[in-house]
Amino acid sequence: MKKLTAAAALFILAALVLGACNAGKFEGDFSWDVKPFEYTNQHGEAVSLEDLEGQPWLAQFVFTNCTSVCPPMMFNMAEVQDHLAEAGVEDYKIVSFSVDPEFDTPEKLQEYLDTFEVSDQSKWEMLTGYTMDDIADLAVKSFKVPVIAPPQDSDQVTHASSFFLVNQEGKAVKSYDGYMEVPHDIIVEDMKALIKAGS
Repeated sequence: MKKLTAAAALFILAALVLGACNAGKFEGDFSWDVKPFEYTNQHGEAVSLEDLEGQPWLAQFVFTNCTSVCPPMMFNMAEVQDHLAEAGVEDYKIVSFSVDPEFDTPEKLQEYLDTFEVSDQSKWEMLTGYTMDDIADLAVKSFKVPVIAPPQDSDQVTHASSFFLVNQEGKAVKSYDGYMEVPHDIIVEDMKALIKAGS
């Protein structure tokens, strides 16, 4: 009986040690190559996939005329940024791809960003400067989600409401609900683990 108890204690100790070793280790849900791109941000500057290499980033699809999911998504992403700041996470970017590029000029994207309480706009890349076909292709090939142009009697584009985590090598590795149940703490822990893994 004593041998059994000792064996059980050793098993528990080993499990705790292994758990401690794995704590903070990042594990993605998938590994999808983000298609190379070079678009224009809210400042009229070119931003490419290559420019983002070396740091993780959060991606989302929004547009300024959106009357449904986009305002909550922008608000939620601003909250994610607040949580990242509170956790001392600094080496990251937030990339918002417009799904209405013909309407969303750099100036309109900057005005849109200004309407939200964003703690550090320097982390945000609000991207446009491509066609609807371009962004639909990027969304499907890089993030496995559709972008569907509106019908003739509407200006509302159909798009995903997820946030995507992209690693330092330009691979999408995880997605989160960006609309209703945003897992702020999980996003922060994943970002911290990803940065640690890449350091």
